[in-house]
Parts: sequence; structure tokens; C-alpha cells
Amino acid sequence: MGHAVELITGAGAAAAAVHPLRRRILEQLREPGTAAGVARNLGLPRQRVTYHVRELQRLGLVETVGERRRGNCVERLVRATATSYLIAPEALGGVGAGGAVKDQFSSSCLLAVAAQTIRDVGALREKADAAEKRLPTFSLQTEVRFATPGAQHDFAEELATSVAALVAKYHDENAPDGRYFRLNLFSYPRPAAGGLGARAPVNSTRRDRE
Repeated sequence: MGHAVELITGAGAAAAAVHPLRRRILEQLREPGTAAGVARNLGLPRQRVTYHVRELQRLGLVETVGERRRGNCVERLVRATATSYLIAPEALGGVGAGGAVKDQFSSSCLLAVAAQTIRDVGALREKADAAEKRLPTFSLQTEVRFATPGAQHDFAEELATSVAALVAKYHDENAPDGRYFRLNLFSYPRPAAGGLGARAPVNSTRRDRE
């Protein structure tokens, strides 16, 4: 197995990844197995599952990892090429997310930046794999709870100022062996089970004013 997350760029592979049965087969093949074993687990005819496994292999989502002898038969051991998959915007052709969005506070801008990140990292990782090198990346994720919208605005302003200072400190335009890196920062409400964003729990203890 190559990467934990595999980026799908082809329309055919994207269609296969969202196909209900093929998605279930990929889930079954996170560990090496056979078409016959997957068919038993899913309660489906072996011939039907074998067909879909072959199609997934043709599309590059399943790979052969060995063989296993059962009596007079030899079964192919196959496995999904990744633990999970992400569909790149270009797999959707002209309707894939892309292009510049000027309003930096809009959700469309955030999605466009995320789509560009997926495209960039996917292309760079492909080149790094071909060169048998490790792609240098850095990810940071945290959560912050704002008391008011004003506090959220002030945080954004201070964060932008701090990032600008760090860029000015470390950016070296004339470094002979320097390498450009792209930094993306965005935030959004933490998802909640029943709403747009998670909020602080309400304190049920009543406190009378004096």
C-alpha cells in the first residue's frame, strides 16, 4: 500500500469510488483478501464481486499483493491501494472547484483554496514518489472558542499580523538554494451534530443577581 490517503484524479476512478458496491469492496480490501472472501462477507455472488474487483484493479484502486493456494486452485490476493481516498477537483472536469474567489471571508473562497491545495499536493506527491523522495509538508490543526464575533475578528487581525511578521523574518528572496513554500490558513465553525457549528454548552445552574 502506497499512501494512507490516495488522491483520485481520473473520472473513471472517481465514479468507481462512489459506486455503492465498489465502495463496500474497497472497504473490505483495506486488508489483503480474495474476491471469493469479499463475496462471502457481503453475501453476494462470487462472479459479480470478481467483476467489480477486476474493474477496480483496472482503474488503479486495487492491486495484487500475492497468491494463495486452496486445494487445486490458486487465488489472487488483492488489496486496496490506500486506506481511504480523496477525489481531486479535476476529476469532475469543468465543474470541479477552482479559480480565484476575491472574498476571503466567503465559504467559496475557503473551498477554492482547499481545492487548490489538493491539486498542488497531489501533483507534488506524484513527482516525489517518482523520484523516490519524501515531500516536505507541515500541517497544524487546533480549535479555538471565541466569546464574541468581535473576538473572532480581533483574532483574525492579530493572526494575519503575526503571520506577516514571520514571513518577513524568514523569507529570503536571494537565497541561492532556497525553496518556495505555500502557506494556507483558514478557519470554519466546528461541525455539530444538529446545527451549523458547535457552541459552548449552556450552564443549567441558575444564579440570581444580587
